[in-house]
Amino acid sequence: MYSPKRCSMKPRRTFTPEFKLKAASLVLDQGYSILQACRALDVGQTALRRWVDQLQLERTGQAPTTPALTAEQREIQKLKARIHELEQEKIILKKATALLMSDEFKHIR
Repeated sequence: MYSPKRCSMKPRRTFTPEFKLKAASLVLDQGYSILQACRALDVGQTALRRWVDQLQLERTGQAPTTPALTAEQREIQKLKARIHELEQEKIILKKATALLMSDEFKHIR
């Protein structure tokens, strides 16, 4: 009978946007290689490469699809979310007004 051994995997870690920003800045601003920064911070290469790529995009003004690293892009994301929320509320209010007006019109006749 086959009995697979369980792999002892590290639990998945989460990092704050501030940590990601500092980690990516090591590579982009302070001349660390990806490997050097990974070793210094004890993070994976794939994650750090993703953060570096994202920071480069944010610095050129492109909006990220994931939570932003820079404070400016985080603020833009919050404002866009608020705009979306307000637009949805506006649609609901228009529909409610139309419904109330149609009911009122029916009662007048």
